[in-house]
Amino acid sequence: MPPTRIARSKRSSAVNPTGSTAEEASARRAARSQEYRGQQAALTGSREIAWLLIKYRMDKGLSQQELADLVGTSNSQISRIESGRHRTNLDTLLRIAHALDRRLVLGFESASATGKPRRDLVAF
Repeated sequence: MPPTRIARSKRSSAVNPTGSTAEEASARRAARSQEYRGQQAALTGSREIAWLLIKYRMDKGLSQQELADLVGTSNSQISRIESGRHRTNLDTLLRIAHALDRRLVLGFESASATGKPRRDLVAF
């Protein structure tokens, strides 16, 4: 085997043929871009809602299409919401909550004089 082939072979074995994971790529981009970090921070709540919706949907044994049918929306809308990269409106969240036999709770939080959080919640 010629030496150049050995060198290429060693080099290619160290490289992951599928590239990096989405998490690794996101971490690299966040390290380079303050704007990207800001966008990620702004979507934190959407990602947390997404994880809850996925959990509740799976607990009920529903596919995204089945949930979409119950909610009266499209499969692609449910997919976008569950990706955590898109915000949705309160009405849609309320319809999803009811389709999953859940109540949607919305609230405001402030700090009290003692530093403890004070929460005012409303359930729909």
